[in-house]
Amino acid sequence: MKYINNSFIKLRRYCEKEVFRGWDPYDGLNSKIFNKTPFKYCSLARLLWIQLFKRSAINLRNFFIVPKGYNPKGLALFLSGYVNLYSLQPSNANRKALDFLVGELLNSRSKGYSGSCWGYNFDWQSRSFFIPQYTPNVIVSTFSGNALIDAYKALGSDELLELAKSTCDFILNDLNRTFDERGNFCFSYTPIDKSAIFNASLLAAKFLSRVYGYTKEDRLINAARKAVAFCVDRQNNDGSWFYGMSNNQKWIDSFHTGYNLESLYEYQKYTGDGQYESNLQRGIQFYLDKFFTKDGIAKYYHDNIYPIDIHSASQLLVLAAKCSLFRQNMELVENVLKWTIENMQDNKSGYFYYQKKRFTTTKIPYMRWSQGWMFYALSSLLKEFKEN
Repeated sequence: MKYINNSFIKLRRYCEKEVFRGWDPYDGLNSKIFNKTPFKYCSLARLLWIQLFKRSAINLRNFFIVPKGYNPKGLALFLSGYVNLYSLQPSNANRKALDFLVGELLNSRSKGYSGSCWGYNFDWQSRSFFIPQYTPNVIVSTFSGNALIDAYKALGSDELLELAKSTCDFILNDLNRTFDERGNFCFSYTPIDKSAIFNASLLAAKFLSRVYGYTKEDRLINAARKAVAFCVDRQNNDGSWFYGMSNNQKWIDSFHTGYNLESLYEYQKYTGDGQYESNLQRGIQFYLDKFFTKDGIAKYYHDNIYPIDIHSASQLLVLAAKCSLFRQNMELVENVLKWTIENMQDNKSGYFYYQKKRFTTTKIPYMRWSQGWMFYALSSLLKEFKEN
């Protein structure tokens, strides 16, 4: 697959040139101009401001002074990607990149919680609640914890494993829980909300299961089982999941569905608990049937081609690299990969675009959302094909 390597070389060159620092679709509230106005105190104004920056095909960040920054989740994706590269070629350059990314990731930890945890490098306003900059959340924390375990396996540093283990304390002690009548529960997104979002809770269960493989602590596996059971019980009959429990979260999208499938697959791998295999199979079938066209377009929603989002494509590639269940669909995977490289990678600079809509393409080079994900996805494929 020479075209994968060529694409990856261009992407790597761009990311290293930028030193992994960049913008994000949701970083509008980092605007130095907006933060000098009274609108920064208004939740509706914050929400509209974020959506303006996210939806605009024109990059407004230089005009409104939004600086490039290190996004902890982006750092985690790059770190896991360089672990893949280091396994293929343990060169000094790859080791130097690993050390740099580990250092930046550790420097970006949120303080004052039960264990190692991370949040986004921007304030974030949803329709339901406001999350200040660097408030830790389960998504960024589990990706960062997984990246540290990946780095531990590559470098053999016990300190990295211990730091990753402590993320379990954050998950178990600092996150809120929504319980059902069976005593199962869904972890909240952050310590300051009580949302019930399926992909977030399943990512927590996956991480607890992975660490359980090292510690054999009952508290980890017991919590993981209850979190998985809660989410599996709320899988739709067609194999899909809504984004969350609230009435305003009843959409079905590609990459969050992919998170659910990856988490359920790896939970089974780490624990040997195969009771949800039929749920996994139904979910995979829905995912493959509804989110991809024969031409290789990765759809954002199950019932609409647009927007075509780079994250949707990258999540499929990660699943293809990790899960043997996708091997029988490699023709689809290759079609998506080829279409994405041909239509969403900048020929000159090597970075990947954010989204294609019906009449416009957003070419803003988001570091976490686009480059971090494709770096991790392509490096995972390169490692998988080399090993097999």
